[in-house]
Amino acid sequence: MTPTMNNFLLDEGAYAGEAGHPIPDIVIRRLPIYLRTLTALLEQNVTSINSEELAESIGVTAAQIRRDLSYFGKFGKQGKGYDVRFLTDEIHHILQLDRPWNCALVGYGNLGQAIVHYGGFVPTSFNISAIFDRNETIGQLVNGLIVKEVDDITDTVAELGIKIGIIAVPPSSVQAIADRLIAGGVTAILNYAPIVIKAPAHVMVREVDPIGAMQSMTYYLDDRG
Repeated sequence: MTPTMNNFLLDEGAYAGEAGHPIPDIVIRRLPIYLRTLTALLEQNVTSINSEELAESIGVTAAQIRRDLSYFGKFGKQGKGYDVRFLTDEIHHILQLDRPWNCALVGYGNLGQAIVHYGGFVPTSFNISAIFDRNETIGQLVNGLIVKEVDDITDTVAELGIKIGIIAVPPSSVQAIADRLIAGGVTAILNYAPIVIKAPAHVMVREVDPIGAMQSMTYYLDDRG
C-alpha cells in the first residue's frame, strides 16, 4: 500500500516507504519536481529517458534521482532507463494524486481570491470545495460555492470529508483557524501567513512565505558595499 504522509510518520521529517525504511521529507518534496518534468516530457512525446538525461532536465544528479526513487521500488531497466509514462503514473500513485482532493480555503481577501482563480488548480487533483471568511464577502457566490463564516469551518470540513486546508488570513487569526480545521478532520494545512502553526504530530503543515524566501536570497547577493 502507498504510504500516506499522516499515517507513516516515523520521526521529524521522515516517512516509511514500501520496505518500512525511513523516507526523508526532502525526498517527498522532490517528487513533484520529478513529476512536473516527466509530465513536460510526455507533452513532448518523449517515451523513455535515462537517469542522466532526467537529472540534466531537473538540475540534480542522476545518483540523487536513483536514490530517491529507490525508496519506492524499482522503476528503471538496465540499459533502457525509465518508461516516462509508467514513472509518471507511479509518482502520481505515490503522491496519491490519482484521486481527487477537496480543499477548504480560509480567507477570501486579495490573496484568497488569487488562490481561488489560479488556473493551475484546474489540471490537478485539488479542488477548492469550501471557502470561509469573516467580512462582507460572506454569502457571495464564488465558482458555485457560497462563502461561509469561519464559525462554520469545523462542521463543514467534517461534513464534506475535507483533508486539506489552505489558510490565507492575517497572522493573528492563523492558529485559531488551524485549530478549527484540525477539529473538523483536516490533516494537511498550507499556510500563507508568516507564522508557525502549532499542530498535532499527525497533521502536516507547509508554509508559503515569499518574504522569507527573498530574505534568505539576499544573503547571497554580491552587494555588500
